[in-house]
Amino acid sequence: MDSEKFVSIIREVVRNIAIEDTMDNIKDPPGRKVPESELIRSNWFNALSDIDQDTVKSIVEDAVDEAIFGILSVLDGTRAIEEGDDKGTLVLVHEDKSKVVLNDPDAIGLHDLYNAAE
Repeated sequence: MDSEKFVSIIREVVRNIAIEDTMDNIKDPPGRKVPESELIRSNWFNALSDIDQDTVKSIVEDAVDEAIFGILSVLDGTRAIEEGDDKGTLVLVHEDKSKVVLNDPDAIGLHDLYNAAE
């Protein structure tokens, strides 16, 4: 696996599933004892026009993309998670028959690959 493949997998198994699950849950909240707040939100959403439901979905998509971009920026070291001069480095390694550093600081960043794939 390389960085591009990793980002592609993140897009498929994290982004797309998060959006799909969120939309499914807002349309029809799962469970026997659904919290009142979720029922209110679901009733509101289901009363919207198709155009307005599509707008809500686009907002969910944007929020998921921003969250993933932020996490990848942290992994790349372009978004600080520590203050001061004594900061550590995060290293994301895929290990199979060999070890591949997926967030190699000398290569294109994971967050840049994620944005480029949109």
